[in-house]
Amino acid sequence: MKLKKFFFILAVLCFSFSGCAQKLPVEKIYICRQDGTKVPVKVEVAKTAEQRNRGFMERKYIPDGTGMIFVFEKDQILSFWMKNTPHPLSIAFIDSNGKIRDIFQMTPYSLASVSSTTSVRYALEVPQGWFKKEGIKEGDYLTKEK
Repeated sequence: MKLKKFFFILAVLCFSFSGCAQKLPVEKIYICRQDGTKVPVKVEVAKTAEQRNRGFMERKYIPDGTGMIFVFEKDQILSFWMKNTPHPLSIAFIDSNGKIRDIFQMTPYSLASVSSTTSVRYALEVPQGWFKKEGIKEGDYLTKEK
């Protein structure tokens, strides 16, 4: 139930800030590892098609402990690429319950698509290697709570 409350709050925040094209709202979320420990990450929230299409394009540096969460209206197979994105990224595809289903590495400027293996609602991009360094794996999940 707490996870549903988190995603409701996330959706309200996205709706409230959806008119902001240049600066996306920032939220602090946590990734709960399978051992129960939680890792904080500050994420920019990309909810509109324009925000999702822009993503991290042109960003030369993305600090560890930060990322961008892409919020979609329905569960679907998601595909991402790195067009005009110079910073190497890792991407996690996350289902509507907050469970990380896939984690992939992405190559700067690549036009090759990286797709989820199952229908998901969210994608989380972070600096490449951050998930591994923090011990975050498929099966871990997002939460709003510390």
